[in-house]
Amino acid sequence: MFGTVVVGIGIAGLARIRDLMNPMPSSPSEHLKLFGFVSRRDFGNINEAKQISLEDALKSKEIHAAFISTENRSHEEAIRMFLEAGKHVLVEYPMALSAKAAHELWEMAEQKDKVLHVEHIELLTEEYKQLKKEVAGKELVKGTLHFTGHVLDENKTGFPAFSGIARLTWLIDLFGDLTVTSATRVKQKDKNYSRMTVHFQTSHK
Repeated sequence: MFGTVVVGIGIAGLARIRDLMNPMPSSPSEHLKLFGFVSRRDFGNINEAKQISLEDALKSKEIHAAFISTENRSHEEAIRMFLEAGKHVLVEYPMALSAKAAHELWEMAEQKDKVLHVEHIELLTEEYKQLKKEVAGKELVKGTLHFTGHVLDENKTGFPAFSGIARLTWLIDLFGDLTVTSATRVKQKDKNYSRMTVHFQTSHK
């Protein structure tokens, strides 16, 4: 069995715990054993998964891999700590808030001979797979992707482009490399409102 720990108890972290404790029959997850979860908040146990300290998770010889499900801004630090401790790492997308940091982490994983895997789970959904089939072989003339959500704490999630970067990756996966031609941002603090509008161009203009 391959020992694991989940770091961060948000929506993604709770889903990880659920799936690790109830793996699909005959799936690779059956070979993973959840030793616990790490959180800044005090939970005790969640669905029979026990809370352990970060220090214990890093030191444990029974834990071979960490699933990082914290806010975007803390991904880089968590990855570094677990790679330094000799653990494999799976992290929710995006891995870091800059390309420079991401390249440094890839190099660190290679030097440590550990797997560093970034998972963009939205690209694995049936809805997205269907969307990809629908655009295959077609030429993009013009299109709009509009999505909404609650206003996020930029200290934790990073600049708004990072809050929405998972959706922007849809476009790159569907249509290839994109170039930013313009970007604007509107903020209305009194209404707790923020909107970012970005225009992209494909390699075929």
